[in-house]
Amino acid sequence: MTRNRVRIIGGAWRSRWIAFPPKKDLRPTPDRVRETLFNWLGQDLSGAACLDLFGGSGALGFEAASRGARRTVIVERDREIFRCLAAARTGLKADAVELVNMDAEEFLRSDRGTYDVIFIDPPYAAGYWPRVAPLLPPRLAPDGLVYHESGDRIEGPAGWEIVKHGQAGRVVYQLLKRTESPAR
Repeated sequence: MTRNRVRIIGGAWRSRWIAFPPKKDLRPTPDRVRETLFNWLGQDLSGAACLDLFGGSGALGFEAASRGARRTVIVERDREIFRCLAAARTGLKADAVELVNMDAEEFLRSDRGTYDVIFIDPPYAAGYWPRVAPLLPPRLAPDGLVYHESGDRIEGPAGWEIVKHGQAGRVVYQLLKRTESPAR
């Protein structure tokens, strides 16, 4: 990764670059971590619906779309970052990518879609997990998975199981699944 750019590492857009603005809390998921994540998920996400809840650089959402996700929603509240995501979407001709300029919690409360994979990679110090975790079950498809990235390992709250986890430097990443069905 070079400054303010991140490379898509697999799929149709492999080796293409996404630019993002210099922002203090914006740190794209490193290549090594994304490679591990997509090995966990399987390299081909054909037919999957994915939600990148804290879009940032867009690395996770565009990577999922590059690997065949039929629908990828990227949510980003910062207008400058959102404009960069829109430029990347246009440049990649990423028709399966929907961009939403909204706060993540507000999106989860208002959205009615369900997703096979939900990516949660917020600014580490913001403490979003306890606030968004209770909002996830209605948005998660049966057998859906949640990817969570932070500076510390989270404890799976009641009803969640950590099925895979890893650490690369200061990046702690986990794949979670529901152990109980949500009431719909």
